[in-house]
Amino acid sequence: MKRLALAAIGGTIAGMVLTTQLTGPLIAQEAAKTKSTYEQLDLFGDIFERIRSAYVEEVDEEELIRSAINGMLTSLDPHSSYLPPEDFDSMQVQTRGEFGGLGIEVTQENGFVKVVSPIDDTPADEAGVEAGDFITQVDGETTLGMSLDDAVELMRGEIGSEIVITIVREGTDEPFDITIVRDKIKVKASRGRVEGDSVVLRITTFSDQTFVNLESELKANVEEAGGIDKVTGFVIDLRNNPGGLLNQAIAVSDAFLEKGEIVSTRGRGPEDSDRVNAQPGDLAQGKPIVVLINGGSASASEIVAGALQDHRRAVIIGTRSFGKGSVQTIMPLQGDGAMRLTTARYYTPSGRSIQALGVSPDILVEQRPKIEVAAEEDARQQRFEADLRGSLSNDSLTEDQRALLEKERADAKKAAELRNDDAQLAYALDVLKGLAVLGQAN
Repeated sequence: MKRLALAAIGGTIAGMVLTTQLTGPLIAQEAAKTKSTYEQLDLFGDIFERIRSAYVEEVDEEELIRSAINGMLTSLDPHSSYLPPEDFDSMQVQTRGEFGGLGIEVTQENGFVKVVSPIDDTPADEAGVEAGDFITQVDGETTLGMSLDDAVELMRGEIGSEIVITIVREGTDEPFDITIVRDKIKVKASRGRVEGDSVVLRITTFSDQTFVNLESELKANVEEAGGIDKVTGFVIDLRNNPGGLLNQAIAVSDAFLEKGEIVSTRGRGPEDSDRVNAQPGDLAQGKPIVVLINGGSASASEIVAGALQDHRRAVIIGTRSFGKGSVQTIMPLQGDGAMRLTTARYYTPSGRSIQALGVSPDILVEQRPKIEVAAEEDARQQRFEADLRGSLSNDSLTEDQRALLEKERADAKKAAELRNDDAQLAYALDVLKGLAVLGQAN
């Protein structure tokens, strides 16, 4: 008994000694670290003063400090940056869904400006800018080595003014120029349409109107289709959606999930981490869902695709998404500016990070270029027995059956046209039909 007690005491003493031995060096290390930080700040002040007093030309002190701040932030990752008052105001306007510009979401890669995606029905989209394009020059000025904010500022201008951007595109041998006329960008975050027996919901961005738009569009299109019982399923089109507000991505995911985790965010410490779970309720009422993604689907789009994929609530079709798995927090600063700082990584319900990896589709479908088909060739391909001169008629068909046959022919022709115009969407609709048939069989 005494031996055990002594052993216990000895352990306690040993622990105390060990603690004492470690504390001293740790304090010394922390003090040295603090001293080094202050020395570096003194160095910054010294350099600033020397530039101000000795540079060959007079410098704008405010701009110099602003550039230093932005350089500090952009050295962290491509998404952290300083927002001067005018840029902060512009960003707040953008999240409301209306702003001026070209209509592209950009990032930075290998020193160049890279297009994440053009926004639907904007000047950039209509001019033929594509996701993955590199913008190497703006009005003849190179973007190499330029900060992302400076490049964006260069592309801004008065509505109605022209801008020439030089594009390097994979699969194209030479760079080429695209002329774009700046315009006021009005983005409807969500819009829908009926395709056959399916409802297609296109989400272009995650602004503060996204979920409201989505809900109203879904209800209106279900009604147009004749009610939920007449709907085969839903396509959620997230292609070329560059992302946006995290809370809207959560709301859209929650709209189609009855329960379970939607997304988790993990920052530096436990207090910076969070988990969000779905609430009961499914706008699609259990109907099959297909989600379309491509290389222009980023951030908030990937949260939605990842959540629905992990819960097996949707089939993901298309190509690998962009791979932006980080969360930025906007922090207002003195002087009416703000700082955009990466504060967390986000993870899908299964615990996977899509940072630099993206969301891989369940079914890989590349988008084929449109093929121009001659009218006579198209007619030849669509010929049936009934189209042959002098063919026997089917006297067993009722008027209703004849009408159904004509409808099927019209639907087949429309489907063929859609396969040429948008192969990925056509594939998604085919999958929904297959799932509906399986559901009926069961």
